[in-house]
Amino acid sequence: MSQWTASVSAAHLARLLAPRPRTGAEDGRAAGRRLPAYRELADGVRLLVLEGRVQVAARLPAERELALALRVSRTTVAAAYEALRAEGFAKSRRGAGSWTAIPEGHLLPSRSLEPLPPDAAGRVIDLGTAALPATEPWLSQAMQGALAELPAYAATHGDFPAGLPVLREAIADRYTLRGVPTMPEQIMVTTGAMGAIGAAARRAVGYGERVAVESPSYANVLELFRETGSRLVPVALRERLGGWDMDAWRRVLRDAAPRMAYVMPDFHNPTGTLIGDDQRRDLVEAARAAGTVVVADETMAELVLDGEDSGTRPMAAFDRGGTVMTVGSASKTVWAGLRIGWVRTTPEVVRRLVSARAYLDLGSPVVDQLAVAWLLREGAWDEALAARRARARECRDDLAAALREHTPDWEFTVPRGGMTMWVRTGDVSGSRLAVTGERLGVRVPSGPRFGVDGAFESYVRIPFTVSNPAADEAGARLAEAARLVRSGAGADGEPTGLFVA
Repeated sequence: MSQWTASVSAAHLARLLAPRPRTGAEDGRAAGRRLPAYRELADGVRLLVLEGRVQVAARLPAERELALALRVSRTTVAAAYEALRAEGFAKSRRGAGSWTAIPEGHLLPSRSLEPLPPDAAGRVIDLGTAALPATEPWLSQAMQGALAELPAYAATHGDFPAGLPVLREAIADRYTLRGVPTMPEQIMVTTGAMGAIGAAARRAVGYGERVAVESPSYANVLELFRETGSRLVPVALRERLGGWDMDAWRRVLRDAAPRMAYVMPDFHNPTGTLIGDDQRRDLVEAARAAGTVVVADETMAELVLDGEDSGTRPMAAFDRGGTVMTVGSASKTVWAGLRIGWVRTTPEVVRRLVSARAYLDLGSPVVDQLAVAWLLREGAWDEALAARRARARECRDDLAAALREHTPDWEFTVPRGGMTMWVRTGDVSGSRLAVTGERLGVRVPSGPRFGVDGAFESYVRIPFTVSNPAADEAGARLAEAARLVRSGAGADGEPTGLFVA
């Protein structure tokens, strides 16, 4: 095979397979049904492939290398590889090694969290995507307003790499209204928030350079950084103890000297944590002293579900010299299908970002930009936001009630805003719960997708996207999936259990 697309090193695979802490109850069950070491290793690799955390067609480490990394015998690794080949999860060729595969009848796993196709809506409760449908009339009104203005723009070349002037001005006015005086020259419109983060990363981070991230963090952004060759430096998020661990952040900024720090201070995805003003100020000052650019993702900032506002200020309010690049988006406030995001930074950096954009997508769709500008100018943005908040609040409360009823041993804190809740699944592997749950018709992303090197095995993320009766049914299906995992029945009716060296 000369067409392998990737490989996984022995050290990296060992980290991904590292056991999570067991509860006393789980230790008792495990003692009664301990699997052979080769079987646990094969099951662990299979689960990583099914979840997309190890890429399909990735070359596996040589048997001797993996045995050394895991501190097991080479015979154990050889038997595990043979079991994976027999099940269709690995292929081998004499003299060329082994690589991961997917057997016939299995969907190709994804390393991202894209939504299910529309035809799956009737049979699968999709808790994989933190996005609500747009059923309110303002979206149609915004599109009608955009089409009314389109002829004037259609008479031009249609190429606006910095964004339409009318939208840049409207976004700048919104920041000014939130207490951060902003000029249109400080705004670049992008294709969604991911486009904004990608532009910032390409501008500030070279291949192989460090990026500090909260741990956990938004899964798709972590994957973006990996794909661009960044070296991720996780900093633990203390969501139950006041947010950021500032001592840890200061150490990382001082010792690792990352080129960029990516944070979500407003109703963090996945935990829902809201960071206070004091910590925001402290992080900006520490980053400025270290020469680190802070990308502050504010896509959830206005999704306050309890109270009128979050009581916090944008991170840019504490910036005195271009340390903070703020990212925003219309996708959470209005609709994910309206792919308009933006970056707020200094005019000089905006000019550089616009110049680099010539090699990427040139610009964002004009009609969508006009629709967002119409919403902001006509006051419909706040109307859309109020409707969004009410719907997300209803879904949050129904899902929390369903989890309390069906999975009373799971732990979570109900956040004041945002779109997601971080749930600890007790003695159940979040990865196995996700795989088994999909077979039962409920789709939920597991905790390790939001960590670096396999962290958060005992967590899942629950977005606020369904209300009763679907929320109650989702809780019941998750409880049944947990029961199956505890009983030892995996996604294919086979024994479960993470590899334990």
